[in-house]
Amino acid sequence: MIVFLTLVYVALLAVLVKLKILPNKPGTWLSTIVWVVLLFVGLFIPMQWGAPAGPARVMSYSVQIIPNVNGVVTEVPVEPNTPLKKGDVLFQLDPTIFQAAVDAKRAQLSFQILRLQQFRKLASRDAGTRFQVEQTQAEVDLLRAELQSAEWNLDETTVRAPSDGYVTVLALRPGQRVTSFPFQPAMVFIDSSTKRVVTQINQIYLRHVDVGEPVEVAFKTLPGRIVTGKVDAIVEVASQGQAVIGGTVPPPTRVLAEPFYVRIAFDDSELLEELPPGAVGTAAIYTQSVAPTHIIRKVMLRMESIMNYVKPGL
Repeated sequence: MIVFLTLVYVALLAVLVKLKILPNKPGTWLSTIVWVVLLFVGLFIPMQWGAPAGPARVMSYSVQIIPNVNGVVTEVPVEPNTPLKKGDVLFQLDPTIFQAAVDAKRAQLSFQILRLQQFRKLASRDAGTRFQVEQTQAEVDLLRAELQSAEWNLDETTVRAPSDGYVTVLALRPGQRVTSFPFQPAMVFIDSSTKRVVTQINQIYLRHVDVGEPVEVAFKTLPGRIVTGKVDAIVEVASQGQAVIGGTVPPPTRVLAEPFYVRIAFDDSELLEELPPGAVGTAAIYTQSVAPTHIIRKVMLRMESIMNYVKPGL
């Protein structure tokens, strides 16, 4: 933008010199240096806090799908990158041993309930003891709890989607054995119901940013288009601000001024559904400070949006 404005200034000088309004002297052309300095001091430096900008991206949660029980996969009815609803079946484990455990517990429970009824009759006729009734009642309660656990294990042989989303990089196939260890997830599930748009703002400019201020974003996936929104929240924490508990004294590290995240809410909430997780771009926040510089930032952002047609990087 500075180069563009400087070229405009040089072109204006050339016209004025040709029309003999200004003399064709070195001083006339050296004024270009003064022009560049004025642009920096009076416009572009104040613009950094009047309309701070930073890289933006769409973020979503990825969930490691780990079954709660071990078993052999018998069915994988999902397709990769296909939208799923919460509760849809992701894969099915062989339920044979779990069904057998449920049947065994039900049989034991039925038998103990029958014994409990008999002991109660005997106790009412003084032919049995109260201890037998209480002991059998405890066994019935224990079996009911074990049956509930067995039924839960059986139900967990059907692994379902934890939310709306989709499975990506699907390598699971029938015949594979999966375990409940967290070190070996069966698949990766992308939660599309909790997408967020965030941008990074340098710490020195964050003091000018407030919730509710207008935002514009130019995404790589939407070239030539400007998305409008507002500042939804400011996440005032950085990775270097956390203290990790350990058994040793933490080694000294180089202190860096890490940027803070600012969460953005779009004016058109449905637009977020069109943007895939990982979509990147540039966001500009128009603060209450140095409002005249906003027009320069708007022009720069629109120029970048047009360049997104041909420029792959940020």
